[in-house]
Amino acid sequence: MNKNAPVPESLAPLKELSLNLWFSWNPDVRDLYRTIDIEMWRKVNRNPASFMVHVSRKKLEAIAADPQFLGNMNKVYGRFKNYLNEKRTRFSEKYPHLKNQLVAYFSAEYGLHESLPNYAGGLGVLAGDHCKTASDFGIPFVAIGLLYKHAYFNQLINLNGEQEEVYAGLKYDELPMSLVKDEQGQPLLVSVPLLDREVFIRIWKVPVGRISLFLLDTAVEANSEEDREIIHSLYGGSRDTRIRQEIILGIGGLRALRRMGLNPTVFHMNEGHSAFLALERLYELMNEGMSFKIALEFVRGTTLFTTHTPIPAGNEAFEFEMMERYFKNFWPELELSLDNFFDLGRNLNEHQHENFSLTVFALNLSSMANGVSKLHGKVSRRMWRQVFPGIPVDEIPIGHITNGVHTESWLNREMIRMFDTYLGFDWRDHIEDRQYWDRIKDVPDQVFWDTLNKMKMEMSKHLRRRYKEQIRRYGSVEHGFAIPEHIIDPDCLTIGFARRFAPYKRAALIFKDPDRLKRILNDPDRPVQVLFSGKAHPHNEAGKELIRLVNQYARQDGFRGKIVFIEDYGINVARSLVSGVDVWLNTPRRPLEASGTSGQKVPINGGINFSILDGWWPEGYNGQNGWVIGTETEHADPNQQDFIDANSFYDTLENEIIPLYYKRDDSGIPSGWVAVAKESLASLLSEFSTHRMVWNYLQKYYLPAMRRNIRYSENEYAELFQFHRWLNRVRRHWKKLNFSIDRGRKNGEDYRIFSAGEIKEISVRLYMVGLKPSELRVELILERQDAIYRHQEMEIYPMGLIGKSGTEEYEYRAMVTAKTNGSYRFNCRVMPTYPDLFNQHETRLIRWLD
Repeated sequence: MNKNAPVPESLAPLKELSLNLWFSWNPDVRDLYRTIDIEMWRKVNRNPASFMVHVSRKKLEAIAADPQFLGNMNKVYGRFKNYLNEKRTRFSEKYPHLKNQLVAYFSAEYGLHESLPNYAGGLGVLAGDHCKTASDFGIPFVAIGLLYKHAYFNQLINLNGEQEEVYAGLKYDELPMSLVKDEQGQPLLVSVPLLDREVFIRIWKVPVGRISLFLLDTAVEANSEEDREIIHSLYGGSRDTRIRQEIILGIGGLRALRRMGLNPTVFHMNEGHSAFLALERLYELMNEGMSFKIALEFVRGTTLFTTHTPIPAGNEAFEFEMMERYFKNFWPELELSLDNFFDLGRNLNEHQHENFSLTVFALNLSSMANGVSKLHGKVSRRMWRQVFPGIPVDEIPIGHITNGVHTESWLNREMIRMFDTYLGFDWRDHIEDRQYWDRIKDVPDQVFWDTLNKMKMEMSKHLRRRYKEQIRRYGSVEHGFAIPEHIIDPDCLTIGFARRFAPYKRAALIFKDPDRLKRILNDPDRPVQVLFSGKAHPHNEAGKELIRLVNQYARQDGFRGKIVFIEDYGINVARSLVSGVDVWLNTPRRPLEASGTSGQKVPINGGINFSILDGWWPEGYNGQNGWVIGTETEHADPNQQDFIDANSFYDTLENEIIPLYYKRDDSGIPSGWVAVAKESLASLLSEFSTHRMVWNYLQKYYLPAMRRNIRYSENEYAELFQFHRWLNRVRRHWKKLNFSIDRGRKNGEDYRIFSAGEIKEISVRLYMVGLKPSELRVELILERQDAIYRHQEMEIYPMGLIGKSGTEEYEYRAMVTAKTNGSYRFNCRVMPTYPDLFNQHETRLIRWLD
């Protein structure tokens, strides 16, 4: 059979359901295929499209005569069609006048379901969850990515405990997608220039509920063999491969949208991999007759950039030599000099060597930017402060929207059944309602505990089955491996640690004191087991060494059967772990975890977090819904930090977590544990859902950008030209601005110093040429004299215009009171102001008194 082969007429809905990723967040759809042939379902990696190719005709004909199956299928299919055809979505009801606005979301990877392995880790899974929620809300939304020929690698753990990478080619005709074709029925192609040639690109459409994801690939006959392999694998290949992939994603992605007749009004770059799309947008607008500077303001005003990486080395950057080779024909089209082009992304890295940073470039081409947790926003503002000279770190316009997870995608069937029974079927309409989820505390403890145990048993069976396959590959358990039947005991307190293996995530922290850990794990009355899983980037030797180390520990006496590493971490393994473990462990070196969404998938399934106060956890932890490791203090000595955090882990595990889990009432229920699990679910499900996250993106960024695009595009860009004229005039006269103030001393003291509780009236004179007072904001800043960072712990006082004190000189005044504790110093500043600014620093112009 093939994807288009006929099936019994009564089973036609199965084919349609198999080709829309809506199945990825509706387990009752996936259950239809499991019911027909569970072994084939597992063999095809739970891929409905592939299942329909490989399942036997005989089994299809048999199920086609089963009235109960047909009844279930038609019920699911009816729900699917109602979802697709629903005219009154949340977006359309609230913003009907914006229905023709389109958000274009660009990301290098998408993790929607294991059947489409186009992801490496959290960034991709977040992008997938973002798309699903945009579909749920009915947002006019389209996503662009790359279709990797071999996707990310499959991980095998060899006899030495080392990671081996295996690349298996994807079978495009067995994936839930279709080739986009032109008017003649031929593959629709676009091209991008790479060095001395054009590279052609095909476009694949992946339906994700109501929205579409378009994936690009270069396996086109017109391309050379080398160019056909550009999109070989995710984050693989040489530096040349990377820049080529990112040119195709950004420039090719925009050209693909245009070729399909899609004209987005808002562009969202999920990380810097797609940043080159801004160059293509500039090129388009300049071809319409705009100057570079006017086009730049239009692009900046309609672009959002989300940064995910608080580690400098994790931010993509290219040598100037490489940029010159690939873009030597591009900057002349933008009427820029080579230096001016490089200035758009110029960054000084940790080795004091300049390069072209895609993060710097994206920040310079976006008026809107955000980190992915409150702490990450703060880290990002400090990390990229050189892009915003003169602006106080706390005011740098990089905000934050904390990540979330698509709740329905990550809920176990058992939890769904419990919600349906005790909360009612409308719980899906209340995902963002914090108070609603307090009702979970009314679920009988026995029911809640039984549900947790069913999920744990399901996880145990699933992971044992995978582990058996691993042992079968080795040939025996004689190499120190645990017997599969003796691992993942469903009656044992189970801790999960599963994520990308990067050194800063400190996977080996719990082995800081191996003897103490062995005693904890092997208590006969209160045993504990730890399940590890995760991949290291193929080029990250330190991460791969951590995997080897964990596997070596897993084979030692005292750890065998208590420490288990599950190979080939992906969405399927993650879905099992986050719904089956009791405790989710997270041990990053603070503040290097941007968000860490894996831990957000656990509470919705009744699990509890045990984490460093990093990423999202400082926002989620309320003192009653989990446990913390260490404190918010960040030690300069990493060894000392490891020692402190490891001891905190051991102490909390021994003295709080284990006793609570094993303290049972007369019915055998750990009522104290259940109370914490319920509080975890009730307090975290709504706040850390992509329903909250995407709606925040809509309110904070998408809607303002849509409205700005509408205003700027009307009347042949009249408002855009007006804004540019204003900004150009302000920039021309900005260097002429001058502050003056009485610089005398009183009793030998600096006039700028405030004593505790002192009240001062501060008067300054501002000399301006070509500018009006109405175009300027003058402020007095009162800051602690002992602040570590300049302009920190500051209070802002607007300075009122008193009047003209001379030719083109104006007096401003403010009455200021210092706090009663500490010593303070004041400063003054002036910034441009305009009615349409996204934030007060959008122009990046600021002048200080000194």
